[in-house]
Amino acid sequence: MRRQAGLILIGVGAFFLALAPLVRFYVADRVIVAPPNRYEVTQLESKNSTYFDQAQLKLKTGVTLLAKNTVRGDVRANGNDNDIAVWDSTTNLYDTAVPDKPIEIQSYRIAFDRRTSRLVNCCGSHVDGDGGVRMSGYGLLFPVANVQKRDYPFYDMTTKQTAPMRFNAVEEVHGLTTYRFTQAVPLTKTEAIDVRMPAKMLGLPANAGAQRVDRYAEAYNTVWVDPRTGIPVKHRKNVRSTLRTPDGKGSMIIAQADLITVGKDQRSLVDGANGKALQIDAVRTYIPGAAILLGLALLAAGAYTALTRPGGDSPPPAPPRRPDGKFGDDPH
Repeated sequence: MRRQAGLILIGVGAFFLALAPLVRFYVADRVIVAPPNRYEVTQLESKNSTYFDQAQLKLKTGVTLLAKNTVRGDVRANGNDNDIAVWDSTTNLYDTAVPDKPIEIQSYRIAFDRRTSRLVNCCGSHVDGDGGVRMSGYGLLFPVANVQKRDYPFYDMTTKQTAPMRFNAVEEVHGLTTYRFTQAVPLTKTEAIDVRMPAKMLGLPANAGAQRVDRYAEAYNTVWVDPRTGIPVKHRKNVRSTLRTPDGKGSMIIAQADLITVGKDQRSLVDGANGKALQIDAVRTYIPGAAILLGLALLAAGAYTALTRPGGDSPPPAPPRRPDGKFGDDPH
């Protein structure tokens, strides 16, 4: 019975030793991926901002703007390709003094590889309804559980172009050690405006008449990201939008803001990143490590049980020898 029990322990121990690399290299590769069904609402605030009120035809300064961003995963949009996630993002920009009337609404859909976070062009991806855009680089996430201190190409939804997100420093955000990246989006024409603007509003002599203008945008974006997970926990978007005449001589600001993720949402994102990091550590380290220790302990216990006799290592005493030289009790 002891030998049989020992062999069972050895078998169970071998199972746990085989389980460790299976979890580390096979299960982890399938668990450490971006979720297809993400839902997240965050707010960014900018004080002392400027924007052009189209209803009043007036440039308002010193206002507080609030950008409410909603990200929602569409689990049925990937065409049954489980390697692809599809997320929709909508941002409503408000003047906090007039919260029921959005100044601007931006929406886009991205599709990306769930393991690498790199954008792919499929599944109805678009920017403000423009399905002809060709996205490249990264969108809302950094590489999943593999963020390095280097530059990454990120797609800017306003200018519809890719610009490098450059590593700057290591900083703490609510107790979490993060990597800080910055992206400079150069002045870019984003659309032609059908209406003509009065010359005076563009800083030109009044007798210059109404002018045709184009809309331009530029930005300086900063992201603080959890390197363990690839999840951004804080954003800062310093944006500037202007109208300019084709010759560049006339221009006017229509929006200028320095938007930063509000404190409560930063803390919520940090909590979410910590939870995801715990899951990653579990399949990469904790479960494989525990399986190895348990497997070795069971192997040792099984070997000891199978190779030792009951009562210790000493063999049982030999039976007494009779006077006639034979073993056993004397029948007389």
